[in-house]
Amino acid sequence: MKLLLASGSPYRRALLERLRIPFEYASPDVDETPLANETPQEYVVRLARDKAEALATQYQDYWIIGSDQTCVLNGEICGKPGSEEKAIEQLTACSGQKISFYTGLCLASPRGLKHTLCEPFAVYFRNLSPQEIRRYVELEKPLDCAGSFKVEGLGITLFEQLEGRDFNTLIGLPMIALVDLMRYAGMSPLLAAE
Repeated sequence: MKLLLASGSPYRRALLERLRIPFEYASPDVDETPLANETPQEYVVRLARDKAEALATQYQDYWIIGSDQTCVLNGEICGKPGSEEKAIEQLTACSGQKISFYTGLCLASPRGLKHTLCEPFAVYFRNLSPQEIRRYVELEKPLDCAGSFKVEGLGITLFEQLEGRDFNTLIGLPMIALVDLMRYAGMSPLLAAE
């Protein structure tokens, strides 16, 4: 089985490595602009599918994994901050709030069949002081992370509670859901592990 991760994310690569299945990875070039009237769930599933499709011609004999994530605060999609100022702004808005995360997942077969799903996860933020927020951004530099935090690092100090079936969803690749899709497609990750 040839497997490709349609992502340049080092976080997703590290998660996929845990399955001990050999894989390659490549960064797809897709437009990540939300469509008019698109729900966050539809948005991340579409992008996960688009990422897998973008590499299908180049990797015709591969099973391709596409994934995308967004977070929603007060009904608004929050993307990756890209700057320290935007990260501070996002975390200030999240302070004391419940944030919904949605991760879209697509497993595309070499024959072009696509299995997709959306994995939800909720994060309850502590009430954070401006000093805590600035210090967190300074230490972790979460500029490439939806929601402006890295849960696998100091980000865990920002939360009161996490709610969902798979902690890995927050890192960008819901592993339980991925195994579900692989098994549904007729693959056993355990039997493919090295």
